[in-house]
Amino acid sequence: MQPYRLILIAVLSVAPAVTRGAGASTPRASITVQSEDNKPTVIDIAALSKLPQHTVTAEAHGKKTTCDGVNLSDLVAKAGAPQGETLRGKALTIYVRVSASDGYRVVYSLAELDPAMHDDVPILTAHCDGAALDAKDGPFRIVYPGEKRPARWIRQVTSIDLLRAP
Repeated sequence: MQPYRLILIAVLSVAPAVTRGAGASTPRASITVQSEDNKPTVIDIAALSKLPQHTVTAEAHGKKTTCDGVNLSDLVAKAGAPQGETLRGKALTIYVRVSASDGYRVVYSLAELDPAMHDDVPILTAHCDGAALDAKDGPFRIVYPGEKRPARWIRQVTSIDLLRAP
């Protein structure tokens, strides 16, 4: 049985941007959010920094890390995903699938992303421990401080799909 699809697709891409002055070319990370009505919204690092920022300290594999970023719920809400009091009934069948460049995928229910329902919610981050993520982990990763195992702390995020369970 195929799941009812597609309320939102958010594609994270690294687009080239030329830095003037030193003659160097550096990548510029951006997120393209495509809503159900196919109107894409591109959100780059500067736009992400204008969304409410949260700092989380979490532990993975015996190492504590402090990351700054945007609640994943705030990002999907920009495309119309329900949260707070509107997250009830059929809206509770919505889930978020996050995919990485290496093919790794994780799933979160929309309800577990909502700060009105859970204290420790995942963030989308580009910075941990005071520095930008390196190529191994970035340009974006999910950090979920409420989880005991970091299996869903997906790195090298390439896409975020909002889907509805059948």
